[in-house]
Amino acid sequence: MTIKTYLQQLQKLLPNTWLEQIQYIHSSLLFRCILFLGSKPLTFSHKSTMVFSPHQDDETFGCGGMIAHKCEHGIQVVVVFLTNGQGAGGSQLNSHDKIIQIRKQEALTALEILGVEPSKIHFLDKHDGHLQKLNHQERKETIEQVMYLIEFYQPQEIYVPHKKDCHQDHEATYELVKVAIAQAGITVDLLQYPIWLFWRSPLFILLKLQDIAAAYSLSITLVQEKKQQAIAAYSSQLESLPRGFINRFLGDYEIYFKAKS
Repeated sequence: MTIKTYLQQLQKLLPNTWLEQIQYIHSSLLFRCILFLGSKPLTFSHKSTMVFSPHQDDETFGCGGMIAHKCEHGIQVVVVFLTNGQGAGGSQLNSHDKIIQIRKQEALTALEILGVEPSKIHFLDKHDGHLQKLNHQERKETIEQVMYLIEFYQPQEIYVPHKKDCHQDHEATYELVKVAIAQAGITVDLLQYPIWLFWRSPLFILLKLQDIAAAYSLSITLVQEKKQQAIAAYSSQLESLPRGFINRFLGDYEIYFKAKS
């Protein structure tokens, strides 16, 4: 049994209220530790950007401030959603088709708030929760779709979920995009954004010192309100997420981890 599997099994034994409180404290402490002790300031760049998001909301939670900053400066930002989001919670969602429709509209609304042009938003509509289970042909087709978009837009920066983000679709997105970048043969700055990493990854067990050494912090004070409004646009998701988890993304800094493309 791997450490990750052991931790997942251990989490199932704890009452939800206990687990959420432990995760909130852990996430807050880890975020502050990295922000004030382990990260370097990320200089705002005017480079064109692509954000790959496993689900509709990850891009706003992880990169909303950066996206808003870029758009305010007239810099091209393209957002690509890999799954259709049908695995979402929410009491008002009665069918897979309705879930997909609602989440897609929420994504369009959130990204409009952040300033992304509708023509720069792409939905690949893969099955939610299955990115690590793609068969050979499905994986090949997905990589080709990602590679086509990368070659078409020629971004100078690409943002992906962290490779250890403790969610199968998030970690699979990182791997699929990495392969597509290599096959496209382009030089690009690759940055990882954490979503579940601080919430679920114990320090020094899954998150190592070498990971922290690659951490950068971006001040989003000037666009913080826009990000908060964009997060609020995902109303179908907010009711099913822990309040402490959501609060972590409402502050005035975003954390990124540089990776080799």
